[in-house]
Amino acid sequence: MMSRWKIVTAAAALLAGSSVLSGGLSAQAQTLKVVMHSDVKIVDPIWTTAYIVRNHGYMIYDTLFALDEKGDVKPQMVDTYTESPDKLTYKFTLRDGLLWHDGKPVTAEDCVASIKRWAARDPIGQKLMSFIDAMAVDDAKSFTVKLKSPTGLLIFGLGKPSSNVPFMMPKRVAETDPNTQISEFIGSGPFVLKTDEWKPGDKIVYTKFKDYKPRSEPASGLAGGKVAKLDRVEWLAISDQQQAVNALLAGEIDMIEQPSFDLIPLLKSDKSIKLIDYNPLGLQYTLRPNHTIKPFDNPKIRQALTYALNQKDFLEAVVGNPDYYKTCKAMFICGSPLATEAGMDGLLESNFKKSQELLKEAGYDGTPVVLLHSTDLQSLTNLAPVAKQLMEKGGFKVDMQSSDWQSVVARRVRKTPVADGGWNAMLTAWVSADVLNPVMAGFFNASCDKAAFGWPCDERMEKLRDDFARETDPAKQKAIVEAVQMRWREVVTHVHLGQYTVPIATRPNISGILTAAAPVFWNVEKK
Repeated sequence: MMSRWKIVTAAAALLAGSSVLSGGLSAQAQTLKVVMHSDVKIVDPIWTTAYIVRNHGYMIYDTLFALDEKGDVKPQMVDTYTESPDKLTYKFTLRDGLLWHDGKPVTAEDCVASIKRWAARDPIGQKLMSFIDAMAVDDAKSFTVKLKSPTGLLIFGLGKPSSNVPFMMPKRVAETDPNTQISEFIGSGPFVLKTDEWKPGDKIVYTKFKDYKPRSEPASGLAGGKVAKLDRVEWLAISDQQQAVNALLAGEIDMIEQPSFDLIPLLKSDKSIKLIDYNPLGLQYTLRPNHTIKPFDNPKIRQALTYALNQKDFLEAVVGNPDYYKTCKAMFICGSPLATEAGMDGLLESNFKKSQELLKEAGYDGTPVVLLHSTDLQSLTNLAPVAKQLMEKGGFKVDMQSSDWQSVVARRVRKTPVADGGWNAMLTAWVSADVLNPVMAGFFNASCDKAAFGWPCDERMEKLRDDFARETDPAKQKAIVEAVQMRWREVVTHVHLGQYTVPIATRPNISGILTAAAPVFWNVEKK
């Protein structure tokens, strides 16, 4: 990929008066050139939780509800909805003027089909479906959801801000098997995917959907009026962070979504660059073991991880600057209402002796653990080497296998033995908006084959998640969260490795970036 990019860059540099990253187009105020945190090779935001695909989803799709900057759920595609006095029947009516990118009207049938496909993959969606008795289309613009028992998950779930986001798709697309990637990319959002210009390893291009009808309210977070003020947005695949920063400093690109932490001081020292903290709660690093095959099918071996690892080593290796990270043993994000360290005593402190003792008790035979290592995503690249070092000190043998992030994303869904392309452990990050409670946090889903990759299976954890879904009293919810963390200590669905934030870097002529759980490009202006 890099050699191709360098050839393009060198050739463009020969064109007098043109940008080296022009891609054959003259620079225009309405065209935004961005380096995102990853290349885009997968474009089904229901099939994968990868954030680059979620970000792509927000470009071309829309949602029934959305979270505003304050975290309140607001109608988006929905115009009005009613709730019966017993809180069991909800009727939703769509806004006027909603169109798919092919010009056809958005219908209630499309939305019901989209909800079903999303719910098959998403942890909140799966839990929500256990409450739903029926979904029925009333007419072209209205549908009704009937519940078996009351839950606060319905409206919140339909406005879920991050992976998996319940994006609406045409019925014919939404009827694709949830475990199969879609092959048609028609949305109703503010931008259109230019499939003829999408070149994995080079760029992906979006253009303004001129027939999009935004809400009348001002944009706030992921809610309100999605007014596209740009004619064209190009996401450029530049994996070399120094090259990306040089291009930003030279004015050849407009924005870097996640600049490398070691290059942030260089950006801060340049008066022509703005650093914008669009997501103050940040993200949480995690290690995910595969519960379905040895050795992590044994809970005691998973418990050994919680003793061998510590958060600071990971945060120092990747972030380095304490201004942008914090150690936090709370599973549900320090700074949020449900943060608690219940059950965390003695864990995440690199007690290698205790880890070794647990491995011996569990009968660990020294079979190497296949640890997936992402090489091209700067926010993740240094995680696996740290994990390998700490795990080996804790008594594990580790086979770290390196590949680009998109290959990791494709591989992590495989349930095959490691000899057939499977895996034992991988590392990723969750945006805080995805891990604020045990129902929405995907890695707590312990529903076996229905769970996210890693596939933990634990009836007690699922019972606690059910209890949380039914509870509305904040004090009782907090007690359930404490019970969840105590149970987590026994089953170890995953291991959380600290919190961090990363700012967006832009040129000074860029404005309108919204505070939200995901980087979005409506409301953004280039002057």
